[in-house]
Amino acid sequence: QITVAGRVCLDVGASTGGFTDCLLQRGAARVYAVDVGYGQLDWKLRSDARVVVMERTNIRYLQSLPEQPDLCTVDVSFISLRLVLPVVYRLSTNTADCVALVKPQFEAGRGQVGKGGVVRDERVHRQVILDILAATTDMGWRGRGLVRSPITGPAGNVEFLLWLSKTGDILPAKTLLTDAGLWGKDTWQ
Repeated sequence: QITVAGRVCLDVGASTGGFTDCLLQRGAARVYAVDVGYGQLDWKLRSDARVVVMERTNIRYLQSLPEQPDLCTVDVSFISLRLVLPVVYRLSTNTADCVALVKPQFEAGRGQVGKGGVVRDERVHRQVILDILAATTDMGWRGRGLVRSPITGPAGNVEFLLWLSKTGDILPAKTLLTDAGLWGKDTWQ
């Protein structure tokens, strides 16, 4: 369980504001809504005093924020989390949590992505998660939770919500994969 109330948040890949809205509804003190696009954030969110709109901003090149976030969300497309999460780590507090949407279609190798950009093979999903967990551990993040997203991506892609933290115990990859339904009888032992 992640507490949102009173926290300063960073929403990377804010787009229309799905995560931003969720954070505000749960009591976020402020949300820095960062996106490379322009004009996508919902008007209600754009006009909320707790939201700092940072459009036309590529997170990879962001050097600082007016205050350090201690809760971050990441929902990016056409870029690997391996390129985004080191910056999120650097910008956030020493006790920060991060919820990152893992999109296998943007993490897997080209030969593993099917027609229309869809990854259907659970072995590929599993390998993507293992690779992301290894990379984030090297960055300093600790894998704390993993669930299959209740919302599928475009064209029916299965995506995963990964909870990372700078504090607390690292959960074993097998535990995280089991929680997301990616460890079962067909999995290597």
